[in-house]
Amino acid sequence: MRRTWILGAVALVGLAAAGWFLTERPLTVTVVVAETGVPLRLYGLGSVEARILTRVGFEVGAALVSVSADAGDAVKAGQELAALHPAEQIARVARAQAAVAANAAGQAKADAAVARAQAVLAQRIAANDRQKELARQDVASIQRAEEAQRDEDVARAELALAEADLAVISAQGADAAAALQLEQTLLAHHRLVAPYDAVIVARNVEPGTVVKAGDPIFILVDPATVWVQAFIDEERAGQLALGQEGVIRLRSQPAAEFHGTVARIGLESDRVNEERRVWLTCSDCPEAMFLGEQAEVRILTGIRDNALMVPEVAITGFDGFRGIVWLVQDGRLRRAELTFGARDDRGRVEVTGGLPEGAAIVAMPPKGADEGRLARIGDAP
Repeated sequence: MRRTWILGAVALVGLAAAGWFLTERPLTVTVVVAETGVPLRLYGLGSVEARILTRVGFEVGAALVSVSADAGDAVKAGQELAALHPAEQIARVARAQAAVAANAAGQAKADAAVARAQAVLAQRIAANDRQKELARQDVASIQRAEEAQRDEDVARAELALAEADLAVISAQGADAAAALQLEQTLLAHHRLVAPYDAVIVARNVEPGTVVKAGDPIFILVDPATVWVQAFIDEERAGQLALGQEGVIRLRSQPAAEFHGTVARIGLESDRVNEERRVWLTCSDCPEAMFLGEQAEVRILTGIRDNALMVPEVAITGFDGFRGIVWLVQDGRLRRAELTFGARDDRGRVEVTGGLPEGAAIVAMPPKGADEGRLARIGDAP
């Protein structure tokens, strides 16, 4: 019995010692150290896009007779891309030209009628003046003078009528010219030309297809306007500003880094994903860029000369401004609430206030951490 008691006492002492060792022994922790020249970057995921992207098609409908460009081609402004069957519209143009010619003949006839009416009026005026003079000299009768005045009035009316006919025909001529211009414009719309220097992204139809007005035949982009669209978490987007520099990595070239500049910040955030859109122009990206390709961006928002950067995983109850961290102070662990500021693209947040004198922030709390537990500082993470 005595031996049993002794063995039990030894076991209890051993368990107590083991428990003390596991719960009271100093924990080895890593702490955050001050850094110099800390770059603050925002991470965003997006894709390659183009600011000027156009879906071009015909303004009229007809059968497609030729397609002279294909996807991947570089085209110049004004270059023909495709053409519609023009026979029907050519006939309409010819009809409008005939109407213009007929109007020109009618106008010539009206001009001659006006000239004739002017000559007759001049003759009637001269005859009327002679009859008036003879009537004053009592050589001719008053009746003949009145008849001469009547003939002059008739001639004036005939001249006015001829001039009115000429005005009508002139107006009809303007209408015929406008109709001809309209038909010629519609004929020109049977040719699809590039609106600017562009690269063809897609070709949607083939010859023989009957297309309607507005159907997209090609998708064009201006290669000079290719940029990267990225989405930034709203919680971090307050640090964005135009002109900030960024690093771009394309999925097709993961080992290469390209340099860009923030050219536009979206005025409307995504209400579902709570993200803000930004666009970066690229200064040294490859000549061949593929729309829709996934891209990663890291935008430099500033550089801190001296900063304490705490991993977000070491902060509990973090609301974007305040959070609780573990500290090592006087050789023991304790919890404290600190305030934080800017973030970087490595998941770290800058400490801005609340750190007690002589305390160090634990970078990664170990298992068994408890208030007042002994701790010793190990190697930096």
